[in-house]
Amino acid sequence: MEKFNTYIEANAERFIEELKEFCRQPSIAAQGIGLEEMSRLVQARLEKLGAEVRLMPVNGGPPVIYAELGKGQRTLLLYNHYDVQPPDPLDLWDSEPFDPQIREGVFYARGVADNKGDLLARLQAIEAYLATQGELPLKIKCFIEGEEEVGSPHLASFAAEHTHLLTADGCLWEGGHKDESGRPTIALGLKGIMYLELRVHGAKSDLHSSLATIVPNPAWRLVWALSTLKDENDNILVDGLMDHVAEPTATEMEMLAAIPFEEEKMRANFGIPHFIRGLTGVEALKKHLYEPTCTICGLKAGYTGEGAKTVLPNTAVVKLDFRLVPNLEPDLVVKLLRQHLDKRGFTDIEVVPISGLHPAKASPDAPIVKAAIAAAQAVYGQRPVVYPLMAGSGPMYPLTQALGIPALAAGVGHAESNLHAPNENIRLEDYFQGIRFVGELIHRFAAG
Repeated sequence: MEKFNTYIEANAERFIEELKEFCRQPSIAAQGIGLEEMSRLVQARLEKLGAEVRLMPVNGGPPVIYAELGKGQRTLLLYNHYDVQPPDPLDLWDSEPFDPQIREGVFYARGVADNKGDLLARLQAIEAYLATQGELPLKIKCFIEGEEEVGSPHLASFAAEHTHLLTADGCLWEGGHKDESGRPTIALGLKGIMYLELRVHGAKSDLHSSLATIVPNPAWRLVWALSTLKDENDNILVDGLMDHVAEPTATEMEMLAAIPFEEEKMRANFGIPHFIRGLTGVEALKKHLYEPTCTICGLKAGYTGEGAKTVLPNTAVVKLDFRLVPNLEPDLVVKLLRQHLDKRGFTDIEVVPISGLHPAKASPDAPIVKAAIAAAQAVYGQRPVVYPLMAGSGPMYPLTQALGIPALAAGVGHAESNLHAPNENIRLEDYFQGIRFVGELIHRFAAG
């Protein structure tokens, strides 16, 4: 792979300019901004590789980009997305979010870590491989969607309708990073998620707060309902929910014990003195990866602007997400939550599902996993830290596990990439190592 690496070095400046071009184009799924334009950029870059590219319409959403190139006994599926999170709050960025800037070897832009850096690194790795090694030793299928940041609402139905296109022997998923000590990481699965709202309605309009003596306050109603979902020790109290949580296996506990958990550095990065329940070591990791969550993501009721406004709100809304571990499914969470609230007299509270994704995980013995570990060892000079699950979520299940395809996540981010936050970034050194990693993975997965 010496010629492959030399090619990357010779084309480094051009590769960075391509990344800037990708990141200059806003593609905000939540706001429907720039998705068509971004899909055309990705299509053009794939066609430059000689791939057979299809922009496939999605009912009610931006197009899926599907491409194939190469041939061989094995097929590698590459999953990425071309949409990004909104850049807000804008005043916390040190430079404009869609004006890529490089400062001291760090590339700043919205979407560079999640997921345009991973996406383009993979395409540039394919270019370098074709230019220096000849034909690809396997078939590569690219599946690139434009709705990941809003929960991929159309992906499951799309995958079910196009299973003949998606068959593969392994999948390299989007995302991945180096940890707090600079070690590469690989994740063999994702938690699922159920994102929903609880809504409470009171009077037909906001009222003067003096009427709180006799008019019910939806905000208090919502607070009382929320207080039944968790206790002060962070235990989820939704009736029956924890009964469905699978304990990690002995093998999975061994994997957790092998993870060099940099908890002190993590707490320092977060600016917190301790984790929930004061947990440390393997027990903290176990909770992080194998317990579900019930998170208040946002609350809205009444007046929240500057100064005082004595108002009795007529509506209160909370956004919740439940991160789901194996054996918990989105529809089950909605059902259990509805039953839990009804049992306590909160039948008036609306439960409004927004989006849901199943959890997914791959076997550590899958050939794609072994090839990825070997590729990381070759590029980074050390064995990667292998996580049995990621604490985050994504649409991995319908695209891979449901189709019998083992998947892993690895990418170009680092522990302070600020995903979904202001000043999102990657380090250029990590970016070029990520390109090399993909080249090694193609070589080793085909050979194994």
